Amino acid sequence: MSDLLTEEFERHRGQLRAVGYRMLGSLSEADDAVQEAWLRLNRTDAAAIHNLGGWLTTVTARVCLDMLRSRTSRREEPLDTHVPDPVVTGVEGADPEQQALLADSVGMALLVVLDTLAPAERLAFVLHDMFAVPFDDIAPIVDRTPAAARQLASRARRRVQGVDLDPETDVSRQREVVDAFVSASRGGDFEALLAVLDPDVVLRADVGAALVGVSHEIRGAAKVAGQALLFRGGSVAEALDSRTVLVNGTVGRLNRLDGKAVSLLAFTVRGGRITRIDILGDPDRLATLDLPPV
Repeated sequence: MSDLLTEEFERHRGQLRAVGYRMLGSLSEADDAVQEAWLRLNRTDAAAIHNLGGWLTTVTARVCLDMLRSRTSRREEPLDTHVPDPVVTGVEGADPEQQALLADSVGMALLVVLDTLAPAERLAFVLHDMFAVPFDDIAPIVDRTPAAARQLASRARRRVQGVDLDPETDVSRQREVVDAFVSASRGGDFEALLAVLDPDVVLRADVGAALVGVSHEIRGAAKVAGQALLFRGGSVAEALDSRTVLVNGTVGRLNRLDGKAVSLLAFTVRGGRITRIDILGDPDRLATLDLPPV
């Protein structure tokens, strides 16, 4: 493989990883898909490829589609609640590679709803709506006509439009609301928690396959506030090093115990209230994330 072609591939790596992340909701699997695209490029006559970027995007999407279908058939996902892999950065923001992953406001709420789509719907929506790939190019990947591919994306779009994808974008305002939540939780102030939570707030917790049945989804301000108060006391809670971070570009909290990450909370804020809390507490997955230094 020539150095020039290697350089060209590296130039496209960021976008390919972004495609994989939106398709799979997993950073490690996205990297696997990009690596497979590289291997396939090595087995192909590169001189016959007229649009390398388009070719690589198509190949990566095909690999991701196969991975999604295999995941579905093997039922790899936890039986209860699954939180997609987050991109975690310090409050100062993301580096260029992380920024590429987070372009187009790919927040946790969007990744969660993408996880509910059928593989072909997810591919059609991601490629067309997020990367402007024409339906004529999408159709062969999903073995459909362009019109059918358009319908797949349309069905996916209706699902996505039903989710709160227009949160508060002012990080300082988000932080005020999240800090108020943390303060009320630590102080055991149930009424203050209700004041900062949207009445229809959703809390989703993923603690891993080892504790299937514990992962859960809670809806409603009173129930979420009650859940927050359950974890406010005790020696473990007092020993936590809890810091503000950005999770997919929005304010979150990273909790460490003795230097080891034990939980990550991602908050969605809208209208001065928290509408969604996604918690990743799976120790195995936390250990694989690229987290800000202590």
